[in-house]
Amino acid sequence: MTIKDLKDGITGWRFTRERIINLTIGLTSILILEFVARPIYRPYIYRNNINDFHLADTLGNTLGTIATIFVFIGLIGQGRAQQLSLIKTLTISVALYEIAHPLLGKTIDPWDIVATFLTGGLCLILYKFIHPISVDKEPLNDNSALHDVPSGHPEAR
Repeated sequence: MTIKDLKDGITGWRFTRERIINLTIGLTSILILEFVARPIYRPYIYRNNINDFHLADTLGNTLGTIATIFVFIGLIGQGRAQQLSLIKTLTISVALYEIAHPLLGKTIDPWDIVATFLTGGLCLILYKFIHPISVDKEPLNDNSALHDVPSGHPEAR
């Protein structure tokens, strides 16, 4: 993706069914993170000492990765190949951001890195499930089925 591709994508940007689905998934993830996971779920788990296998610890990365991926592919993704590439690139980018935390004065949490890669993989699977490849991209013409019929056969025209 070049700057020219990005510029062309912005000038020709349209709301499509696929973009709306991707943006809805991303924005829903943000809403769940900010209005359910952080204020309700995480404090409840910590307060009651419940072992949720580090889910409360990694909710920010998990839901944040989903939001990052689907909002980006909803806004700038142009075509299936580019969107699949963006999913992989954004997953690696979020993991690199997590690894760079010491530069920001924070500690590296290995569970967040694991959650990022798992969530990126799940986003890839979800994307392929929601937006499957169409097998029949162009309709068959009327004569295409008859090209193998012998010339003396009654169906040959």
